[in-house]
Amino acid sequence: MNLRVFLRRRAVNSRIWLGRLVFWGGAVGVGLLAVVFAELSTALTQTFMRGARQFWWLPFVVTPLGGVLCVWLTRRYFAGAEGSGIPQTLVEIQRAQTPGRDASAWRPLLSIRIIVGKILVGVSAVGCGFSLGREGPTVQVGASLMNALHHLLPAALRIQRVHLLVAGGAAGIAAAFNAPLAGIMFAIEEMIRGVEARMSGLIITAIVLAGVTAQAMKGGGGNYFGVVPIIAGEDDQLAAAALAALVCGLLGGLFSRMMILGTGNWRGAAGNLRRNHPFVFVALCGLFVASLGTITGGAVYGGGLEQTQALLEAEAQLPWYYAPAKFAATLAAYFSGLPGGIFAPSLAIGAGVGHTLAPLIDQSAMPGMVLALCMAGFLAATTQAPMTSFLIVMEMVDGYDLVIALMAVTLLSSGISRLISAPLYATLARQMTETPQTGRPREG
Repeated sequence: MNLRVFLRRRAVNSRIWLGRLVFWGGAVGVGLLAVVFAELSTALTQTFMRGARQFWWLPFVVTPLGGVLCVWLTRRYFAGAEGSGIPQTLVEIQRAQTPGRDASAWRPLLSIRIIVGKILVGVSAVGCGFSLGREGPTVQVGASLMNALHHLLPAALRIQRVHLLVAGGAAGIAAAFNAPLAGIMFAIEEMIRGVEARMSGLIITAIVLAGVTAQAMKGGGGNYFGVVPIIAGEDDQLAAAALAALVCGLLGGLFSRMMILGTGNWRGAAGNLRRNHPFVFVALCGLFVASLGTITGGAVYGGGLEQTQALLEAEAQLPWYYAPAKFAATLAAYFSGLPGGIFAPSLAIGAGVGHTLAPLIDQSAMPGMVLALCMAGFLAATTQAPMTSFLIVMEMVDGYDLVIALMAVTLLSSGISRLISAPLYATLARQMTETPQTGRPREG
């Protein structure tokens, strides 16, 4: 081997390793962004809650006016950051798999600008009391960061743009929930269709790195909600699973169908108001959320993970109407076009449903089992991603004693939901691709 060949090979190997370091650094970056998003959301939500407890009128001012400002900022500076972020990521994955499409009139939905808008406006919307989550938006944030690194990777690595988008989006879910297995399953169920199987190791590496980074930044490992006490026999689990699957399947299917109808070609007076006077519409949504917050003692504000944890630990006694109020508040926030997702609110709604159902099967004293089953069931019915929902809840509550019951509930709830609604994220992504862009994609 002559010196020239040796040096050429060393240069190629150096570029490959540099590319790997860039990819791994991107995965760590997704984890860091997820932690920043989470900490800011928690801090602003708690500040808003303290203010609402001290001044009853505060939400009736801050929520509608803050919503108007957030929608204006989104439309003016961060077009493409509206809604959950998962449909936007799916659209970009589809476009990456068909590179021959005309992109002249297409405004990218994944960029550094989107990262700034998604976090800045998303945190502000939650801090104004809107019932929105950060987990879905973290998918778009993660995919945007990995997308920005594509041009830094050497061709020898053979990493296509679509691979980075899948890895970044799934890593976002893993980091947001401290649930790497759920991130892997989310990639398989929602994002990985058509992506070559040989890239599975790459995707899993990004997911694990993001999850480990998020855990390390939050002070170590452990489950999101800790260990939930489960006291129930096999017969109790069977009864709870059957009841949770039926109720959550129906409610989650209705929830999904209403979101699809509300973000599509919404007709009637409300739809016309949103199209023609979007700022008036979001202000009315804010007043509606503030009213629900006043009725529930502030329980519907924010993503709802704090209320969910309090219910799981049997430290809260929320009214029976908490679940329907959270249901309505989340729909109002989602319809407004604000950046924000529905994963955390769906878990909170499911926990509220479980809180109501627990006395029916004699589990009111220790309702952890029913709450966990209903959380998984409602999330599965809403997203129609049963295995992702099962793993998210199992990893969040350390629910290994409920593995079979959780799997059964998510599969049955998702099946019932399909009788009522089309798949949520795939349908919203299709609506976005069917609607010509006019400087701003359809909310989703």
